Amino acid sequence: MFTRISIRAAALVAAIALMAPGAALAKLQVVASITDLASIAASVGGDAVEVATIARPNTDVHHVEVLPSYMVRVSKAQLYLKVGLTLDQWADPIIDGSRNAKLMVLDCAQHIQPLEVPAGRVDARMGDVHPNGNPHYWLDPANGGIVAADIAEALGRLDPAHAQDYLARAATFAESCSAARAAARTRFAALSAPTILTYHASWVYFAAATGLEIAGTVEPVPGIPPTGSHLQELVDLVKQRRIPVLLQEPYFSDEAGSFLARSTGIRVAKVSPSCDDTKAGSYLSHFQAAVAAVTGA
Repeated sequence: MFTRISIRAAALVAAIALMAPGAALAKLQVVASITDLASIAASVGGDAVEVATIARPNTDVHHVEVLPSYMVRVSKAQLYLKVGLTLDQWADPIIDGSRNAKLMVLDCAQHIQPLEVPAGRVDARMGDVHPNGNPHYWLDPANGGIVAADIAEALGRLDPAHAQDYLARAATFAESCSAARAAARTRFAALSAPTILTYHASWVYFAAATGLEIAGTVEPVPGIPPTGSHLQELVDLVKQRRIPVLLQEPYFSDEAGSFLARSTGIRVAKVSPSCDDTKAGSYLSHFQAAVAAVTGA
């Protein structure tokens, strides 16, 4: 049976241990809209951060159901990482519902040069077009390096004592991103036909980073299912240009891809635009896996 004195003694020992050099400190809690941003944060933050994500990697991040559990998760965080470019507008009610007045929110697209920015007014006839540009920028590792620098700056503001550590890890991460990008360009440059089809407009930055050409998309406009006439046009295109592969997100129907495969022999490579988990290293591993999927390795 514990006495009051022994309980006080135990509390004193615990307090001394916490004050001792090298004692474990509470980690910064980081929540990201998608696994890719979370993985970059894990690479930059190291042991000083604990990361979590909202959207699952194999789901369409355009459409995420807002759940109370997400608000609870964000209520305990110091930093939230948004994709931006209107992709994850569902994050706003999660952030608001968390009632976390101390939360720092980082728009990770703030220093990204967006592609496919519409020249004029955007309306429903254009499908799921984002008015500020294509939001899938993380699929270019060069942009991953940019995001890493912004995350390092944000973490440094929250934890000034380790600001230089965050910046150093971000710089190392950016170098790894540059190396992965260069290796992919070299690999695709050796292909006889560095041309692909994609299902959705998710892979624009990936293609720009690696030197691939996207000859067409299964969706006639983003977010709109293909018609029979559009699929026949793609059949003709694939045969004419001998396009070897269709890069398709796993959450879309297999029907169109199967038709194209039967009609032309094109290989359908199913790859999620997001990495599998939030661990450090997952982001670049996913990029390399996407490269391998295109080449059939």
